[in-house]
Amino acid sequence: MASQEHDWTNPQAMAIPKEGYFQYEPGNYGPVFPRTPACHGFTIIAKLKPGREESMRSYANTVEKALQADPLFLAPLKLHYLKWVLFDIGSEKYFMYQGIFDTEFDKYTDDAVALFTKSGLQTAFENLEGFPEDWKTNIPAFIKFVRDHHRPSFMEYGEYPYVTADEIKKALKVKKAFGEMLDQMQ
Repeated sequence: MASQEHDWTNPQAMAIPKEGYFQYEPGNYGPVFPRTPACHGFTIIAKLKPGREESMRSYANTVEKALQADPLFLAPLKLHYLKWVLFDIGSEKYFMYQGIFDTEFDKYTDDAVALFTKSGLQTAFENLEGFPEDWKTNIPAFIKFVRDHHRPSFMEYGEYPYVTADEIKKALKVKKAFGEMLDQMQ
């Protein structure tokens, strides 16, 4: 039987300390954040450069088109979900990036820089104040920006905790194959 920590059969929640980790463990670029029932992830909140709202919104279309051209475009990131939100604080526009993925924080950010550098696409983050212009060649500056703007969760929940995106896809393939087999038997 699986340990309670990684038992996907029962929903789980995890309260996370303000620092974003339980015990300090050094990573390549700062503390290693724990794997939670929702897997790994982060939330960035940063101010949009003035006049960049349309640019940010149109970048969503760029990502959509990249995935239409190559459904595996973002596969190296081992994503479950991304969510982008623009919102106002006073007269200023802010951007919130939420990502849930299977790899730990440093690997995800290393992989993101490599993916966008290789593809030739820019990043939506270029529309954010303080984002390093040399992000493709200065990975520590990229990661510093992400960590400086990351707001750790204080609770995460998983209906099917600790399950990777690949495991979910595999289960759905088995379900489809089983359904097709049952259809043929009728």
